[in-house]
Amino acid sequence: MRLLVTGATGKVGRALIDKLLGSCETRALCHNRPLDVHGVECVFGTIADRDTARRAMADVTHVVHLATCKETPDEIMDVAVKGLFWLLEEARESPTCQRFVLVGGDAAVGHFVYKHPGPVTETQRHTAYQGCYALSKVLEEVMLEQYQIAYGLNATCLRAPWIMERDDFRYTLSFGPDQFGGPAWRELVDGDIPEQAVPLALDADGAPLKRNFVHVSDLVEAIALGLEHPAAAGQTFNICMDEPVNYQNVAEYLAKTRGLPTVKVPTPYHSTWLDNTKAKLLLDWKPRYDTERLIEDAWTYQRSPDDPRIVWYPG
Repeated sequence: MRLLVTGATGKVGRALIDKLLGSCETRALCHNRPLDVHGVECVFGTIADRDTARRAMADVTHVVHLATCKETPDEIMDVAVKGLFWLLEEARESPTCQRFVLVGGDAAVGHFVYKHPGPVTETQRHTAYQGCYALSKVLEEVMLEQYQIAYGLNATCLRAPWIMERDDFRYTLSFGPDQFGGPAWRELVDGDIPEQAVPLALDADGAPLKRNFVHVSDLVEAIALGLEHPAAAGQTFNICMDEPVNYQNVAEYLAKTRGLPTVKVPTPYHSTWLDNTKAKLLLDWKPRYDTERLIEDAWTYQRSPDDPRIVWYPG
């Protein structure tokens, strides 16, 4: 296998390369940051440039497309639309490319912005919410699907929710300036917040919010399967924990195990349940992380001085 990984310096890209290192020839497409890993070839440039995409795709047999942007309107269409288009053009013309894996996101099916009457399966129609990020996720999935239809491209889409590693989950629950991601809890409540308080997010109906997550290691296992599994060809899979995170359960667990206070936070969002049954059935994939393990890993992780928390993109 000669593998191309775009977005190789991100959390998923690095974890995937670490897992597959030594088992295949790996090429990383790097844009803003170099990847210093022995045995990995690097191609530098932007996938929005066709010559860069052509160099990156030369002689590869498998592709994992991870490169993305968040709410950055000046850049996102170059990466999500033009960049993916050039990669797909090279893939369809390539005499060597055997499988193209796109890692998409649950933003393509509305995340927790829209109310769903039941579990969200892969048959859910695309429902982008406001902003450019969700739109980009829809456009990526549609473009991949159309290349499968028009050209018979052997491709797989792995649709992931918010991806956690190390102490990420701990900082998603912060009321302070060190909060990772959103929603911004502090903006949704008035008054003083107890130190180290945990948000008990409430959905638009006033019930505890349920939100989908996946640990990076579980996603990487699914990618590794998706690269060659015969049942993955032409399929889209939800790759997530077996159950969404219930913020009431999080608050109760942290109160019990660490004595942390809770603050109820009303939100305009809706509880969702991303259904991973298809991936478990067809790929024989199973997530190892549940809510308790997600919490324990995040609270016990110890950062070294040379391992600062860095968020490389807005949002």
